[in-house]
Amino acid sequence: MSFKTVQTKPIEGQKPGTSGLRKKTAVFRQPGYLENFVQCVFDGTGGAQGKTYVVGGDGRFFNAEAIGIIIRMAAANGVARLIVGQDGILSTPAVSNLIRKFKTDGGIILSASHNPGGETGDFGVKFNAANGGPAPEKLTDAIYAKTLDIIEYRIADETPTGINQIGRFTMGDTRIDVIDPVEDYETLMQELFDFDAISALFSGGFRMCFDAMHAVTGPYAKRILEDTLGAPAGSVINAVPSPDFGGGHPDPNPVWASELVAIMGASDAPDFGAASDGDGDRNMIMGKGAFVSPSDSLALLTAYAHLAPAYSGKLAGVARSMPTSQAVDLVAERLAIPCFETPTGWKFFGNLLDAGKATLCGEESAGTGSNHIREKDGLWAVLLWLNILARDGRDIVQLRQDHWRSFGRNYYSRHDYEEIPADAANALMTAFRDKLPALTGTSANGMQVSKADEFAYLDPVDQSLTEQQGVRVQFTDGSRLVLRLSGTGTQGATLRVYLERFVARGGDHNLDVQEALAPIIQAAETLAQITKFTGRSSADVIT
Repeated sequence: MSFKTVQTKPIEGQKPGTSGLRKKTAVFRQPGYLENFVQCVFDGTGGAQGKTYVVGGDGRFFNAEAIGIIIRMAAANGVARLIVGQDGILSTPAVSNLIRKFKTDGGIILSASHNPGGETGDFGVKFNAANGGPAPEKLTDAIYAKTLDIIEYRIADETPTGINQIGRFTMGDTRIDVIDPVEDYETLMQELFDFDAISALFSGGFRMCFDAMHAVTGPYAKRILEDTLGAPAGSVINAVPSPDFGGGHPDPNPVWASELVAIMGASDAPDFGAASDGDGDRNMIMGKGAFVSPSDSLALLTAYAHLAPAYSGKLAGVARSMPTSQAVDLVAERLAIPCFETPTGWKFFGNLLDAGKATLCGEESAGTGSNHIREKDGLWAVLLWLNILARDGRDIVQLRQDHWRSFGRNYYSRHDYEEIPADAANALMTAFRDKLPALTGTSANGMQVSKADEFAYLDPVDQSLTEQQGVRVQFTDGSRLVLRLSGTGTQGATLRVYLERFVARGGDHNLDVQEALAPIIQAAETLAQITKFTGRSSADVIT
């Protein structure tokens, strides 16, 4: 085994975002691009000598090659042990579980989450810390600092060939354990949920459709739902991970998961529908002909989590990202537990989970999870839903209707304006931000503003302050408008507009969502002048 040191220089634009470094696949395939960033991950986190890491990805194009490069660099940097998923496959939740289970020094995840894959698609690299969660800002800042002055990287000459078979091999002094990507994750799920109750549900004729979207959760869902729990064969569709996700967009929402929507809207629809995304950390939930919004899903899971063994006691608390609807706040109030409001980005939940202040967490962008790991977890959410349905006895549509009857309904939607020129997006946000101090007490589209501000978060655990996390306008009738720029894209900017209207108990909870939100949609245009700044007369994606 021989190693070499390669002279290099900084590459512009390698600043990790909330979910690591994401670029077009062609960018990552440039000579030295991935190598530079991985070396900076090792150096920026205190060096790799003698450490243990988990490595895996969602199987998108360039996944296998990238893992080969990482293994070669790990060996050259003195890593003691790597835990690698067979064929380079590991879902993001599975990586988090393995980091925690084997008490490793962290993990490297190769994914761009819900972004498209393929040769012309997107790729990403994310470092997760020793708690299993996304690297906090102090680590990503340290990694970025290294990218600005890197002069060399270290790599082995030999290309590893053993990741296709479960077993062990070595490169120099580095031990590489290739593991079944599903086994440890399934063991954890069996500890959390009543598998006997779920199995009885299926044996009683309950039908479901899980759309893996040609992504990483296919093998997990097939093994757990069909093989272990007894869901009918074929319950999991699009189950084989594909480098380009079958030519689709692995984002579990009604737009991109249209096949599932069609199945659940048919006259012979299954009882329950679900989908997950590229790396397995997001989820979409459906009943017969009914989409359950992620915000409603979080509220319902919080209300009924006690039906699952792992959550049968009182929840320590619940946390939601600021743009997520306030539906879960009402549940937390009735349960007499804290409800925390954080910036967008799962890493902000980590401190709350580590400190025992929260048990469940969720984001409006289809991410929910709990203290079992330090990532959101798509299949976990599906299994918790199945556990609730198995123990409660009502179908999902009735359960949701009864919930609205008891708590009221938060009509909610997100409008995305994608790939806006960054200058135009920043100009819009700056102009809107400048208006905030004068908005309180004024009216927009007949609605009176009760509060307008820019969200800042003071972490209750470490007292760190995170500012400029989205602009908010609250109206006196309980409606709400939030605007922020997303950091998960790979080109331009994505403007996310979050719209919320609360209808109390006894009100009409069966309106079309966009119809119910029409006054807030118009208020957003009036206040932010979206069309003027973006040139778009409508959103690209509405969820």
